[in-house]
Amino acid sequence: MDDYPLLNLFWTMMWLFLWVLWFFLLFKVIGDIFRSHDLGGWGKAGWLVFTILLPYVGVLIYLIVRGHSMNRRDVEQAKENEAAFKAYVRDAAGPTSGASTTASPIDQLSKLADLKNNGTISDDEFQRAKQKLLT
Repeated sequence: MDDYPLLNLFWTMMWLFLWVLWFFLLFKVIGDIFRSHDLGGWGKAGWLVFTILLPYVGVLIYLIVRGHSMNRRDVEQAKENEAAFKAYVRDAAGPTSGASTTASPIDQLSKLADLKNNGTISDDEFQRAKQKLLT
């Protein structure tokens, strides 16, 4: 332990932190390249080759040229994910008691009975509709 001073340990940790930060930034830029809808296939390929062959310069230039729209694409992706999650929860939860768009069979039978009592439908039509509801 005496041959590795504390200052060197801090210096090593700083370089390790910057190295991890660099990889995070590189993956963020590569993800943004693939997520971007305004770039065509050749544009995506060009930016990808540029950021891989000249990583520091390529990422820096990408951030300067297209960095302003990275946040917009992140927000759009978050909104799409939230909408998909809410739709999934709605579908998984099923219809609720007050928000159902279709009437229950009891309500439909009640309406049929009212129609029969008013004379709008015949007894035969009532029996057929009732059988259709119950099966």
